[in-house]
Amino acid sequence: MSKEQFYTFLPDGVSFTSRRAAGIKTIYAPLCGSDAAGLKSSITPNLSGDIKVDKFHYVSKPASREDLRWPLRDFFVWVDGKGVYSLAKEGAPGSTTIEMGQLWHKLTRVHEAAGVELSAVNFIPSTNETVELMRVTVKNISGRQLSFTPTAAVPVFGRSLANKHDHEHVTALLHRIAQNPDGVLLEPAMAFNEEGHKDMRRVYFVYGCDDQNAAPAGTFPTVDAFYGDGGGMDAPQAVLENRRPAHLAPEALHGKEAVGALRFKDQILSPGQSKSYMIAVGVAACATEAVRVFGHFAGMPQFDAAWEANKKFWADKIAAIAFKSGDEGFNAWMRWVVLQPVLRRIFGCSFLPDHDYGKGGKGWRDLWQDLLSLILIEPQTARAGLIDNCAGIRIDGSNATIIGAKPEFIADRNAITRVWMDHGCWPFLTLLLYIHQSGDFDILLYKQVYFRDPQMSRTFEKDLAWVNAYGHKLLDKRGHVYEGTILEHLLVQHLTQFFNVGEHNIIRLESADWNDGLDMAFAKGESVAFTAFYGGNLLKIADMIEDLGKHKGTAKIRVAKELLALLDTLTDHPVNYDHAQEKQARLFGEYFTSVQPALSGEQVELDVADVAADLRKKGHWLFGHVRNHEKITVEDGGKVYQWFNGYYDNHARRVEGKNGNAVRMTLTGQVFAVMSGLACDDDIALVMDSVEHFLRDKKSGGYRLNTDFGERHYMELGRAFGFAYGTKENGSFFSHMNVMYAYALYSRGFIRKGFEVLSSIYTMANDGEKSKIYPGIPEYFDSEGRGMYHYLTGSASWMVLTQLTQVFGVRGHYGDLVLAPKLVKEQFGRDGIAGVTCQFAGHTITVEYRNPKRLDAGAYKIQNVLLNGKPVEFERLEESVACLKRALITTDAVIAVNLISSKENQDGIV
Repeated sequence: MSKEQFYTFLPDGVSFTSRRAAGIKTIYAPLCGSDAAGLKSSITPNLSGDIKVDKFHYVSKPASREDLRWPLRDFFVWVDGKGVYSLAKEGAPGSTTIEMGQLWHKLTRVHEAAGVELSAVNFIPSTNETVELMRVTVKNISGRQLSFTPTAAVPVFGRSLANKHDHEHVTALLHRIAQNPDGVLLEPAMAFNEEGHKDMRRVYFVYGCDDQNAAPAGTFPTVDAFYGDGGGMDAPQAVLENRRPAHLAPEALHGKEAVGALRFKDQILSPGQSKSYMIAVGVAACATEAVRVFGHFAGMPQFDAAWEANKKFWADKIAAIAFKSGDEGFNAWMRWVVLQPVLRRIFGCSFLPDHDYGKGGKGWRDLWQDLLSLILIEPQTARAGLIDNCAGIRIDGSNATIIGAKPEFIADRNAITRVWMDHGCWPFLTLLLYIHQSGDFDILLYKQVYFRDPQMSRTFEKDLAWVNAYGHKLLDKRGHVYEGTILEHLLVQHLTQFFNVGEHNIIRLESADWNDGLDMAFAKGESVAFTAFYGGNLLKIADMIEDLGKHKGTAKIRVAKELLALLDTLTDHPVNYDHAQEKQARLFGEYFTSVQPALSGEQVELDVADVAADLRKKGHWLFGHVRNHEKITVEDGGKVYQWFNGYYDNHARRVEGKNGNAVRMTLTGQVFAVMSGLACDDDIALVMDSVEHFLRDKKSGGYRLNTDFGERHYMELGRAFGFAYGTKENGSFFSHMNVMYAYALYSRGFIRKGFEVLSSIYTMANDGEKSKIYPGIPEYFDSEGRGMYHYLTGSASWMVLTQLTQVFGVRGHYGDLVLAPKLVKEQFGRDGIAGVTCQFAGHTITVEYRNPKRLDAGAYKIQNVLLNGKPVEFERLEESVACLKRALITTDAVIAVNLISSKENQDGIV
């Protein structure tokens, strides 16, 4: 491969150019408007991808990764005396350039033999019209006149995702196609569904004009008319034979596969002269609406105005968080990472070519983890979303798993009864971040409903009497919708899981935890990793409840009467936590029977101090149990290594440790032991040593999710181990867990190692020759270093969270502003400055750390803090941690933090 850099950032620090990407047919980028209800596209260097609104309305045929090898959008020129040349089809090596920004894509392809340069700019307006705009420019780069016939082409699928395979031909028979002056319009007669066909009220269109606003000379509206019997999308016979378009008879038009092939009039260009064409591909409510939308953008000035508005919209969006380190490439790369959580809010997990397990919407875990960074990037939208999402929690502590755009809650995307044991962790983590950033304790007292469906007792029971007419809101025994506080919802999630244990007194794995691939140990599987997480959360909830009492001036909270059974130390019948069967009996035999199918609706008032004490007892018990029973010791190469076991399988066997000649170790089991506070500093040192030895790849420097278990499959634990080692959840370099490992290390003070972990991700992503992705962080890298499932990954949220709140140390503490830099010396610029722009207290703040001696983390402390150039008082929490009162941030502000050696006094004297 060429030594040429894979991509080069342009002076704006976000857009870039690439020649190397042009040779990779499966590399793609997203295009979209500002919200999830709008059009969503993917686009590649050969203009492949797909265009859709949702899973029911695909403009083009749905595309998975391998479909990207075939073009979607194209523009052909039949050059007099030279033949046919295509925009989508690659030319000679080095003849193609990709230029990309947020969120637009430009392809330029030079065909030297024909003396023609073809270029296309594609984007979706930020104003949310459901249309993708494409401007194609034909330029004569020869020394003589260029005579050509231009044809734009986009196949139109015009139906749902399911129809890619189910009833594909039958649904084409529903097509009613019109050849209009502006192009091709497809109006399906109805939506095909054997459970009940529906009237179709959507139209799909491909319209166009040239730079003089002239309409196409004609159209080829069907696959038969355009491709012919012997052609295809890459070689349509209508172009190869330079046929003239004609109006088709109804029998040749309707009930056919549609294509928006627009023939424009013949052109002659002098040397250096250009001609442009605008193509609009979209969805509308009716034919009149399609004309209106097209008319809004028809013409080059309108296209340019929409493109500039698109650039400004996304520039403003990512300006919410901007990092400044000594590495300009990293700063630019992070601007794409900051964009990714916004993209997942819009795309969900299912609407790019690497669509994972998705069929639309996003999962429960995705929802909450995306909110982590959206609280930082789009704080004004966070509160309502947090409250709405809590309506998906069931009274048994489980939850709906798929959330639509409204939001709407669905038990499971595949109608399978399942429950993930980690799902109760994430809402508290996210709400705590929100409360720290905002100081909004009132959200904990906001009342919300509980989700209700036939599933009960964490899938062990099913309510056969439940019908849809009951609704999806939990009722009390009087038939009233029951509402509990957000705090009560958090307690339900954590208390139920504390008692939901297996035979080793570890929380049951159920259908899986964070690692969806551990899905075959429902009966006897247990997750030590998330037992640690729940333990840490219980301790933090105890602290939060006490702080709630102080901030609100109250010593009481109200909860459902039935919840007292799980706050067992407040009753006359406390449970012996050392006995797993007692815990199971309290949960299944007492609590579940009291709240299902309906609860009383009565609430009790409890002392904050008593509830906090109960939670602390539970959290400390979990920590002690894991510390005492779940440490692994292995000798390898004459050295002893120690770490935490992460799991038990479906035969109740411990997963990690020595197994024959193989050493089994998971990164997940270490991350949450460290992050939760369970592991002490000595434990962490041993864990880091073990991770370096067993999980760090010597070649790439990355960290694998697990060692090679050496099995064809592991049916007693999960599907993950059927995947080839080094892919997905079986030993890949899984970005999400790697970032969480770094976060855990930073949060516990192991800064240099945390920096190494984050650097390994950036290095692998930035090695485009291997990663074969555009800037950003993918879900994982495989053993060859290829980035997979780009853009729509929770790792982006955690990367933003980690960089802002841990590395740059800018975060809230119950509404006040904490400045706690953990920057290593190489992250400061040559001027000794590193900083970040972010949102806080309703204002944009820029925090600038000044470290003229470029001291390393741990070697500096805060000397003073300047707010808009003036010294400001702050509380010194530690030598390198300052806390500013929220009331000081009254406008947009620049906050300068001067750092000096830890050995100097505040006047800078050693």
